Amino acid sequence: MKQKTGSIIGPLLLAWVIAVSGCGKDSDAVVVDFSKTIAVERPASHIPEAATFNVAVAAMISPKETFGYYRQLLDYIGEQLGREVQFIQRKTYSEINELLGIGQIDLAFICSGPYAAGKEIYDFELIATPRVQKSHFYQSYLIVNKASQFNRIEDLKGRVFAFTDPDSNTGKLVPTYWLFEMEEQPKTYFSKTIYTYSHDNSILAVAKALVDGAAIDGLIWEYYHQKDPAFTSRTRIIRKSEPYGIPPIVASKYLSPELKNRIRQLFFSMHIDPKGQKILAELMIDKFIAPKDEWYDSIRQMDLKIALMEKNKDEISKP
Repeated sequence: MKQKTGSIIGPLLLAWVIAVSGCGKDSDAVVVDFSKTIAVERPASHIPEAATFNVAVAAMISPKETFGYYRQLLDYIGEQLGREVQFIQRKTYSEINELLGIGQIDLAFICSGPYAAGKEIYDFELIATPRVQKSHFYQSYLIVNKASQFNRIEDLKGRVFAFTDPDSNTGKLVPTYWLFEMEEQPKTYFSKTIYTYSHDNSILAVAKALVDGAAIDGLIWEYYHQKDPAFTSRTRIIRKSEPYGIPPIVASKYLSPELKNRIRQLFFSMHIDPKGQKILAELMIDKFIAPKDEWYDSIRQMDLKIALMEKNKDEISKP
């Protein structure tokens, strides 16, 4: 597998353990980048399809971490397809969706939120989803520093809060929805909000008390807590969301039906291949299974409810 170099980007599941859109970007939000950047180049449209295969991974964890965790899996995909895999990464979830939509990415590990909001817009197709600990669902975790006195989301009023990506389900939509249920909004509830652009950066920010709280992908927290708990052990979970469909793998609409089916079978049989089984074990994935679009309906419903509540507030505030 070849990693492309070029333009600089900022900071996955690790297994994705590799979130929805519709949440507006807060006007007072700032970006915090805790990790070194790596260089990646935008995929060239002239690369022959027969020789290469462009695979993208949404930046759910920082770029260097993402590349490390996915390297073996991407190599495996390339070997099975008999193609050179080009590793594509972007800073935001929306950039990945846009590249999928114009066919500059063939296959992508994307987040649940961008899938739920972008499927109709970009017309990408579900390929597979991981099953982790016998489940194809995951949760958002609300975390605080272990030494803090915060025990509820109400305790974070007037505090500094970290979101991951503006289009993240677990890292933005879910905590925003919790606040709307309380008839509150992030821009007025918190004294300050920041975007870290990866879940591991949000964990780090809470662990180091750079922020008072954060909402993150529960799978990523659990992965680090088992593999390397240096920072998760300095955080405390004070709330978990309802389950949502795990971030899926999707294919560009420009990929042929034959190749899509071949890729599906590659993923579905990976757990019975000794080499594939070893890679899955490292990522803490049981196996890949066939996903269903309805698994992501609850995310769309949250997004719709927030939009309706915002509309009603605007109507009430009109003279």
